[in-house]
Amino acid sequence: MSIQPHLDPAQEPSATQRAYLAIRRMILVGELAPGEKLKIENLRKILDMGGSPIREALTLLVSDLLVERLDQRGFRAAEISPQNFSEILKLRCQLEEMALRESLENADHAWEDRLVISHHRMMREPRANVERFEELHKAFHMNLISACHSPVLLKFCNQLYDLNIRYRYLAGKALNYSKRDIGKEHTDIMNAAVDRDIETACHLLLDHYRNTGAFLEKHFVAEAAE
Repeated sequence: MSIQPHLDPAQEPSATQRAYLAIRRMILVGELAPGEKLKIENLRKILDMGGSPIREALTLLVSDLLVERLDQRGFRAAEISPQNFSEILKLRCQLEEMALRESLENADHAWEDRLVISHHRMMREPRANVERFEELHKAFHMNLISACHSPVLLKFCNQLYDLNIRYRYLAGKALNYSKRDIGKEHTDIMNAAVDRDIETACHLLLDHYRNTGAFLEKHFVAEAAE
């Protein structure tokens, strides 16, 4: 799962693109806290660039739902809440199940090769290398549904995946999260998908997402108790 959206490697990113990618990454991993005011001057110092591309980048991030525009008062990192996560989780489960069912119905050998290779690369990557692991993690999940022939559905799945990243980082702070065998969950999902066992693959994928949701619920409860 890439923290960064795909860019054409043949194209040199513009200042706005560089600002967009940098601010987006900081929001997703929590370097910019939920609700934190995003002051142009502060971001200029951090990113070492002018204010115009930063403003343009923040405007783009508003459309990604990662930044909120404050009337006449600038921007802030989007807030998080149990209600927001619950909505994201619900939509992910509904839309990705639709996409996975269609993907497995259309799956061919080329799709299977992409999925198996992406799983292998993800499993070999140390989790300590956060950005690279995230890139490979997203590649695996997007390859699962890549044989779905609905570009609009895939676009929504992609956006919901990115919105979920912030919450997954929070779940990692929850008690006992590290004891969860996520690698086995991914392998079981892949095996069911390769076998074209649609019902099992969908069941395992939704359980995978809901398990993360259970850890997040504990995190929110613990925060409320503080």
